[in-house]
Amino acid sequence: MPKHFAFVAPPAHGHVNPSLPLVEELVARGHRVTYATGEGLISKVEAAGAEGLGLSTQLPSQPPGPGVEFTPELLAGMMRYFVDDARESFPKLVSHFEQDRPDAVCYDMMTFTGRMLADKLDVPEVTLVPNFAANEQFSLHETFIPDSFDHEHPALLETGAELERFAAEYGVAKPQPMFQTVPAPLNLVFIPEQFQLEAETFDERFRFLGPSLGRRAHAESWQPADAEAPLLFISLGTVFHNRPDFYRVCLRAFADSPWQVAMAIGDHIDVAELGETPPNFEVRARFPQPAVLEHATAFLSHTGMNSTMEALYYGVPLAAYPQMPEQEANAHRVVELGLGHRLDDEVTAEELRKAVDDLAADQHVRTNVTAMSTTLHGSGGAAAGADALEAHLS
Repeated sequence: MPKHFAFVAPPAHGHVNPSLPLVEELVARGHRVTYATGEGLISKVEAAGAEGLGLSTQLPSQPPGPGVEFTPELLAGMMRYFVDDARESFPKLVSHFEQDRPDAVCYDMMTFTGRMLADKLDVPEVTLVPNFAANEQFSLHETFIPDSFDHEHPALLETGAELERFAAEYGVAKPQPMFQTVPAPLNLVFIPEQFQLEAETFDERFRFLGPSLGRRAHAESWQPADAEAPLLFISLGTVFHNRPDFYRVCLRAFADSPWQVAMAIGDHIDVAELGETPPNFEVRARFPQPAVLEHATAFLSHTGMNSTMEALYYGVPLAAYPQMPEQEANAHRVVELGLGHRLDDEVTAEELRKAVDDLAADQHVRTNVTAMSTTLHGSGGAAAGADALEAHLS
């Protein structure tokens, strides 16, 4: 019997993109999906076959560059953003889905309005996890946040109290804080079990699906100018990419080299301000990432989890240059599993060139990446996720 699934996610590519192949699979099986996220990504979820529910949600501004730490003030500011956003978006979610009730609410791990919605409607909840999962034994707080962190900081206590007051207004349980440790009855994780930290602590509530590309794999085409030259893809993702200093280092490092370079610089930088572009470079605000990775020899990446999984899916080793604590944890795991190398934060052009050349020549890394690619292709992906949802509601 066809079901109606409500999806709720923040308007971030790294959180929406991993779920879209699951949406496509559910729709192909005859189910209906209503996907609530920021207006800027509604066209993307509708292209996957969902009915879009646009919210006024926008990502908070965040400081660019490496060295971003989870201080109490920063975390309180993030919580404040989510509380303010919930006050704006949650009434719209309730109003819409009370009139068009879903059979389950599938919500991204970073948004607590999804769990609140499932509670309010009294329907099953499912967590969508595009990063490392957490449970009662394994804490993401301890992974991302330094030991010196003051959990009793007044700013944190105040935002926590405000969140509790907000939940009480709607008669629902107070949502968990970020990086929740109490899992939903079903948790769909878009990484393979082999990449998960402390995977042995996770039980049958967690389904490690690995990544799926779905229609994104062929949505946009791209071909390298020189099919014979090794291709280096450089991208710092869609959030912490305002790094003109780093891009200039890249230009110096690989000019007049055998590398063909595709470098994404984001939409905050004009290519002209970086100086002259060497002939072996193609520099754009963005590239169709799957299409580029299909040709790449190496990926100089911020190691956001979505980018990390896509690189490994295509068998591309990673030169990790993380920009914030979550990405640092991903980079550490990449190195730990022998899937790439970690760059120094203050890398020079000469060091960068050597690091990428060494990565490309590292047969141990290439063997590990090939094996992980095989694992990812066999992890089940969107089809396994749809199976789990159907079984959960049967």
